[in-house]
Amino acid sequence: MDRAIVFTLGASLIALLIVLELVRRRRLRESYSLLWLGIAVGMIVLAGWRDLLHGLAALVGIAYPPNLLFLLAVLAILAMLLYFSTVISRLTQENRELAQRFALLQFELERVRERAEAVQDHRQQEGEHQDPEVAQEGGEHRV
Repeated sequence: MDRAIVFTLGASLIALLIVLELVRRRRLRESYSLLWLGIAVGMIVLAGWRDLLHGLAALVGIAYPPNLLFLLAVLAILAMLLYFSTVISRLTQENRELAQRFALLQFELERVRERAEAVQDHRQQEGEHQDPEVAQEGGEHRV
């Protein structure tokens, strides 16, 4: 068996085991793991099924079939980079919106605190201007 094929099989099996372990430890979400698992399984199939690999290489015009594995790996990585770029773009937008909402809530909270302090200050000032008899009775006016 060609060394490039053996290397690709080994690397694909290691990648498959790493992805499964990351999912098991909940360090990788299942939705992302499907992409990685699909690539690893595809590479294992292509590396293990030599006739398929040789047929696809001939169809594409690649003289040395293991080069097709590396070309497909590079294309898969580029596709993943594009996918993760869209995810990062979406998360960046969501983060910006959340930061804006947070700032608005902080502003509203500060306004509520200022109003509460103003009401408390007003009540304290009213308490200072009451009749001495009313203040002795506990600050309440009796009717």
